[in-house]
Amino acid sequence: MEPIKPEVKQRVQELRQLLQQASYAYYVLDSPMMEDAVYDQLYRELQNLETQYPELVTPDSPTQRVGEKPATQFTSVRHNIPLYSLENAFNVDELQAWDQRWRRQVPPQTAAEYVCELKIDGNALALTYENGVLTRGATRGDGVMGEDITQNVRTIRSIPLRLNLADLQNFERVEVRGETFLPLDVFKQINEERQKAGESSFANPRNAAAGTLRQLDSRIVAQRRLDFFAYTLHIPGMDDASIASSQWEALALLQKMGFRVNPNQKLCTSLAEVAEYYQYWDTERLNLPYMTDGVVVKINSFKLQEQLGFTQKFPRWAIALKYAAEEAPTRVENIAVNVGRTGALTPLAEMRPVQLAGTTVSRATLHNADRIAQLDIRIGDTVIVRKAGEIIPEVLRVLKELRPPDTEPFVMPSNCPVCGQPVVREKGEAVTRCVNTSCAAILKGSIEHWVSRDALDIRGIGEKLVHQLVNQGLVHSVADLYDLTSDKLHALERMGQKSADKIIDAIAQSKNQPWSRVLYGLGIRHVGNVTAQLLTEKFKSVEQIQIARVSDIEGIYGIGAEIADSIYQWFQISANETLIQRLQAAGLQFTTTADTTVTGNTENQKLAGKTFVITGTLPTLKRDEAKALIQKAGGKVTDSVSKKTDYVVVGEDAGSKLAKAEALGVTQLSEAQLLELL
Repeated sequence: MEPIKPEVKQRVQELRQLLQQASYAYYVLDSPMMEDAVYDQLYRELQNLETQYPELVTPDSPTQRVGEKPATQFTSVRHNIPLYSLENAFNVDELQAWDQRWRRQVPPQTAAEYVCELKIDGNALALTYENGVLTRGATRGDGVMGEDITQNVRTIRSIPLRLNLADLQNFERVEVRGETFLPLDVFKQINEERQKAGESSFANPRNAAAGTLRQLDSRIVAQRRLDFFAYTLHIPGMDDASIASSQWEALALLQKMGFRVNPNQKLCTSLAEVAEYYQYWDTERLNLPYMTDGVVVKINSFKLQEQLGFTQKFPRWAIALKYAAEEAPTRVENIAVNVGRTGALTPLAEMRPVQLAGTTVSRATLHNADRIAQLDIRIGDTVIVRKAGEIIPEVLRVLKELRPPDTEPFVMPSNCPVCGQPVVREKGEAVTRCVNTSCAAILKGSIEHWVSRDALDIRGIGEKLVHQLVNQGLVHSVADLYDLTSDKLHALERMGQKSADKIIDAIAQSKNQPWSRVLYGLGIRHVGNVTAQLLTEKFKSVEQIQIARVSDIEGIYGIGAEIADSIYQWFQISANETLIQRLQAAGLQFTTTADTTVTGNTENQKLAGKTFVITGTLPTLKRDEAKALIQKAGGKVTDSVSKKTDYVVVGEDAGSKLAKAEALGVTQLSEAQLLELL
């Protein structure tokens, strides 16, 4: 094989430098340095040389922006530096409270500057550069572990494959964090193209960007034209090298490195300036070519950031100042009533479609009869709708001055809208229920619950298939799932033989699920997966729980009188006894010989001598459940924070207990960290 001529190597290097400079000018500086035709000609020349001499291809070559072979799956990777989420504030008063909290950690009268940046409504990425070359791009994930999507990240033109600054190429590793997003005009164009092709539209730019990042074929990612703003820089040894001593300097450095940095940033010397910036963008953000839902406020000095450090969940030196949820008026065209698996009747407002926070909203839950009475909502009313937490649509209020004269108050039905049987509303409860266990809606809901991931985890059985099975009379209870055959499934509409075989196999595999999952899958009211684990730790077999008294069940930490009574009553119903007998005959697990619960055995006293306080709403555990887990492991749970408190378990909307814990320097735990500690 003939050696490559030096002039070829030199030309390849020249072409790469030219194309990299042109991309930086076009995608980052928005100032093209050459015509598109010239760029294309240079690109083709480089492509031809690399095809002729494949040994010259490098990961940072502009030709490597689109991988040719689709990935089969993404792998999980641990972030070199955790991606912490930010604490939220929703008004200037909460911003001031944050400012007061961090100032208690430093000497009085500490001077501080604040950097304000727009909070881009996209998806966070962690980029790793080694010796100046992009080697990994990962999603945020849970902040500790993310997915390696390097092949897709390479397609984003505003992310450099090689850093511009030669000085930084000498560092072994450079970490850059930022937000990838879809510009609004690109999002609109993509949806128009999908509609013409007969495909469903994306709900909003953020979801479209998230779905794009997880495409296994990077060629599709390249077509979607994602964009990226960098906002954080980490370089091991950066302080010693005096490269940047503040966030403001880091943002300028990121741009010099070849990244696109949001231009609407501001360095503020007071909270008053921060508030002014926040209020200005509350309305002006609507004119931006991308979506933003707030402002990120960071203390500028890296030295002060390091001094303040982190809680278990957030950096103390930054906060996200969010804007109020978007609201919009619309008209109620109907009020429907859905029936869930527990028989609960849930009224639902069906409304004239309205755009809200990037999605089309046409339905919103009205919860129960009490909420309807409180709103005095009627068919024909004009209402104000908003996105609660920017996710769940809710009716905020009724504009009664616009109410048509012929409307009538809405009354919850006295009979189930599905089976026609009378419904009941027990004293002290807000929920109206159908108590007919043969109701098709209850049956469908119970089967969907049984096959769900946290229960028996039967893959392949979704909502549509459940409806087919019930509507065609193939399934009258969850036990009937175990009488299904491949032929019966194959006879259903749009059910192939291979799919039918896989489902039958998944049903058979579910017989190996432990007793705790089976108990949870039974769908007993008030019994979540953690409560099911606590119950199966106490009652090693179904026979033990069947003969248990209410007092026996209530004696388990974390299970109160209402839950205990619900469990007891469920096992007194003869139809449920028959169900258990059928499931036992099918081979399901109703006993346990080894402790498989999250709490460990009764000798597990890992938290002995430790005092805990729980504040806020935890993601999956009820407060009583978390308390039970701690006490089971020997810990003590109190209601107030003091110097004797060892840990504060923090959930959403944590209040004064969190502030006191921060003031006293008490260690904070998330729910996940608590479970890891256990």
